[in-house]
Amino acid sequence: MEIKNIHEVIKPIYGKTWSIRENFPQLYPRMLKGIHPAIGPDLLKTLAEMGHGDEIVLADAHFPGHSINARVLRADGLAVPTLLAGILPLFELDAYASPLLMMAAVPGDTLDPAVEEKYLVVIRAVCPDAPVPERIDRFAFYDRARNAYAVVMTGETAKYGNIILKKGVTGDRKAEN
Repeated sequence: MEIKNIHEVIKPIYGKTWSIRENFPQLYPRMLKGIHPAIGPDLLKTLAEMGHGDEIVLADAHFPGHSINARVLRADGLAVPTLLAGILPLFELDAYASPLLMMAAVPGDTLDPAVEEKYLVVIRAVCPDAPVPERIDRFAFYDRARNAYAVVMTGETAKYGNIILKKGVTGDRKAEN
């Protein structure tokens, strides 16, 4: 059988035609200015839907995101600092409660301070007055993730590499300009 195009093979298998644009969006320029290339349409929509006080988890690759929260977005292959660089210019951090939360080490385990430092470099580049992340117990972190607006599963492999961002209220645009 001679195959004239890839759609003859893909459609019977997947029930739809295959598109390089859909499967490799990184090959195509974004149609919005100022949006970091790591921020895909689903994540952008999620960030826009969130209200003040809502939380989003940037979870490391080991996190049990799908068993904790029904709204899970995939960002496989992306490190947390890359997502922080894309999200924070679009996202006001909460000014009334701890806007950054990370999991504390389980008793008997240790944290690698380089993980938090790596995150803070990006956070402070965008939000110079942001506090250091508050560390909370593993199960308290799971509870927060369970109640979060969404969990973003990343490709981050650092141990204790999860971080929760709490959305704040955007400032008065006239005052900022």
